[in-house]
Amino acid sequence: MAASAHVDTFTTDNLPPPEQWPDLLLDLPELRYPEVLNCAEHLLAGTDADRSCLISNGETWTYGQTRATVDRIAHVLVDDLGIVPGNRVLLRGPNNAWYAAAWLAVAKAGGVVVATMPLYRATELRAIIAKGRIAVALCDHRYVEELTAADTGLDVVTWGGPEPDDLTRRIATKAARFDAVRTAADDPCLIAFTSGTTGQAKGCVHLHRDILAIADTFSRHLIKPRPDDVFTGSPPLAFTFGLGQLLIFPLRIGATALLLEDGSPPSLAEAIVTHDATVVGTAPTAYRALLDVDGWDPTSLRRCVSAGETLPRPTFDAFHERTGVRLIDGIGATEMLHIFISAADDDIRPGATGVPVPGYEARVVDDDSRPVTDGQVGHLAVRGPTGCRYLADPRQADYVHDGWNVTGDAYVRDEDGYFWYQARTDDMIISSGYNIAGPEVEAALLAHPDVAEAGVVGVPDADRGEVVTAYVVVRRGVGGTEALAGQLQDHVKATIAPYKYPRRVEFVDELPRTQTGKVQRFKLRDRA
Repeated sequence: MAASAHVDTFTTDNLPPPEQWPDLLLDLPELRYPEVLNCAEHLLAGTDADRSCLISNGETWTYGQTRATVDRIAHVLVDDLGIVPGNRVLLRGPNNAWYAAAWLAVAKAGGVVVATMPLYRATELRAIIAKGRIAVALCDHRYVEELTAADTGLDVVTWGGPEPDDLTRRIATKAARFDAVRTAADDPCLIAFTSGTTGQAKGCVHLHRDILAIADTFSRHLIKPRPDDVFTGSPPLAFTFGLGQLLIFPLRIGATALLLEDGSPPSLAEAIVTHDATVVGTAPTAYRALLDVDGWDPTSLRRCVSAGETLPRPTFDAFHERTGVRLIDGIGATEMLHIFISAADDDIRPGATGVPVPGYEARVVDDDSRPVTDGQVGHLAVRGPTGCRYLADPRQADYVHDGWNVTGDAYVRDEDGYFWYQARTDDMIISSGYNIAGPEVEAALLAHPDVAEAGVVGVPDADRGEVVTAYVVVRRGVGGTEALAGQLQDHVKATIAPYKYPRRVEFVDELPRTQTGKVQRFKLRDRA
């Protein structure tokens, strides 16, 4: 094992103890990486400089231009901002070439990327910055307001703005060559933050070899990418689904990444046609919406990956009938970095998620982590070349049992080895591909002066998978009116990321509770 290149060892020092790590499977030949490995160097190497690499906002960057921009940003990080290997760098902005280049530059400089979604508010950013001990951020100038409001003392450099010290101007004086830091394959590269059922941010740490592993397993064996592919889709690069689908996978094969700041179905449909996109990744709700876009021509599509929520059979059938493309369903997790159960082509069984991706193993277990018989509902457990490593978080012991990652999903495995999704086993709400913690929404509601109590659950919905539904007890003397419901929705949007707001608000006299005072959310779901 190569020695770590990290000078700042904070991330490694705050990994779980070795006995709480999941078992790692690295037996496939394509997963036998050198001990010294910088994932950004590998993703940018070996492709003809004149080939198209990144397309965004009407511009096309070749691989040569992308390499030069990445190296210049790396010089800014090291020369101007004093980044040393192991420092965490926060990224904030929409999907575009500058965000992608910044991600690669941080990794190439030996830093640890902390990517955040542009929808995050100051409250969420403040928690992430504190937990990750972050001192530097690169931010799209249009999204700096909430970062400033977080008031954390960050050294923030913006890109795309008019300021004289904007990143786009800083790089003009930097050399177009930066020698990648010789990181170890198992040096941390990424902290991907996700929300748990308590709403408290969990930092999922992934290593340099993990970044390549998702390309060399799911992408290689299921997408089967080609250098002439054009990848696009809607998930943010801050989501590990988006990171893999829209950056890691295309660059690993020398293909093109089409990055969309507006990933709405009409914009996505237009981009697919305009750029002859061949590989798309988005949520099932978006695929259904694409079918309603007038005049959309899907003939360029070759592979379509669906993730973020369970894929309803009617959506699969309707998309296949309209386009001739069979949606590749898959389940992944931020803790696992990307998709680990899926199926493609003739192996697809509509309604089933699929079988373990090459390199991974999966089983269904009971409450004591013992395998159950086929056909019986249980907890999904998985292991492979990637796995859960929470940053300084006691919930590691809840996620990893006996070397297996227990994802919090209820599944059934059939006698042919196919896995069939049943439901989430915790209080996480999955709506339109977003993970939303009910208690976090409850906390936002409780911050409103008219709210005495709140219980938030996910209610099944044909279009979104689930919709966030709030049951609210108002304070004495306050009427539960339609106008107040709208005010509460606006309040939540202004307090936390807007996509988390309750689309349904119902006023109740009291919430069902246990004798110890805990809200019985299952009763709220039953009521809905």
